[in-house]
Amino acid sequence: MQALNGLLHNIPSKTGGLSAYVTGQGSPLLLVHTVNASASAAEVRTVFECMGQHRTVYAIDLPGFGNSERTERLYTPRLMTDAILDLAAHIRTQHPEQTIDALAASLSCEFLARAAVEQPATFRTLSLVSPTGFSGLRLRQGPPGKTYGQDWLLALLKGPGWGRALFKGLTRPGVVRYFLNKTWGSRAIDESMLDYALWTTREHGAEHAPLCFLSAQMFSADITTIYDQLRLPVWMSHGVRGDFVDYRGKARFAAHTNWQFTIFDSGALPYFEHPQDFAEKMLTFMAQGPGDC
Repeated sequence: MQALNGLLHNIPSKTGGLSAYVTGQGSPLLLVHTVNASASAAEVRTVFECMGQHRTVYAIDLPGFGNSERTERLYTPRLMTDAILDLAAHIRTQHPEQTIDALAASLSCEFLARAAVEQPATFRTLSLVSPTGFSGLRLRQGPPGKTYGQDWLLALLKGPGWGRALFKGLTRPGVVRYFLNKTWGSRAIDESMLDYALWTTREHGAEHAPLCFLSAQMFSADITTIYDQLRLPVWMSHGVRGDFVDYRGKARFAAHTNWQFTIFDSGALPYFEHPQDFAEKMLTFMAQGPGDC
């Protein structure tokens, strides 16, 4: 079962088996889905479809999700960032001399931002949708590469054989719908995304990355420092409904000329609720280019 209506490619990667969907023609655009118990490229479907009319769009399945490798290992920001950089390297072979516009949602904004800091010449613009690391006013300026991972909690969640059973309980249809309702801030969720979420959580190894997520292994303790180091154009957008509405931390970047902000009347994934408006604003932002920020 495919998450998106595009060609599914296997991408050379040191992170193991890595997959991405591709559609469209034109300058490259890289999309990175969120991270949760049932995550996959299905979570960027409307952007993939809209932008495929204007760009060559690459939508990654991050390690541990979708069609990418789901082996039992430690899933960390380093692993996710490396996967994004490996896809970016592949994109550069297909689009020589072109830098990459990129979009990520929620926690994956941290991975994309880190990739752009490490390889600034690879990326042209960043679109960050409902990014983590902005709730409250506490700065996250821990040691480089430090995470909030709790090894004891991960061991507890895995248990001596009960990790899969726990994961199955967390991904029952009613539970997945409940958390999507909280993401949308309403019951008017995208039913196609729900269908794929339920399918992908039943695949072999589907529990490994989510259990790392639940034990905070993927959350960066130095993410404020990473965001501070971004010099390319950044468009940050978010909604006003649901569980993800605290972005007080963005005040730190309000005076930065390379940052732009948009608030949508939506939940945490505004491109599902306002696909055309979101696409138009994103196209306008990307058309400005680095020289205009």
